[in-house]
Amino acid sequence: MAALGTRLLKIKIGTVEHTAEVSKCEVLARGADSDFTSFADAAGGGAREYVLALTFRQDLAATGTLWRYLWANAGTSMAVKVNPYGNASASTTEPHYTGNVVITEPDGTLIGGEANSSTSARFVNSVEWVFTAKPTEVTTATPF
Repeated sequence: MAALGTRLLKIKIGTVEHTAEVSKCEVLARGADSDFTSFADAAGGGAREYVLALTFRQDLAATGTLWRYLWANAGTSMAVKVNPYGNASASTTEPHYTGNVVITEPDGTLIGGEANSSTSARFVNSVEWVFTAKPTEVTTATPF
């Protein structure tokens, strides 16, 4: 299996691919805050939380963009697919990862950002959307 490159990853939210808007995509795993820890959770090292962390450009005007989706759908659950290798179909050597995340607005900047003298610079948003369960590794030939 080849090591992951930094230019191939694809991201789909719902049925729409948003790869062209996203500059950072990470699936994070961390300890989950919990008011109740079962013995099973404790034996397994504690409850875990999985997060989709994205940085994407702000595009307030175009329909179908991630920013528009965030604005209209905060609080809803949406299916996501992360394709780290950029391959069209999942395989055992180049899997895809799927799950559902809860769409939330970012803590902090929602519109705008810092000035930049570059004519190609764009404002961006960074979000962390929590998965409803651990993402599923898909290793069978399912089209992206």
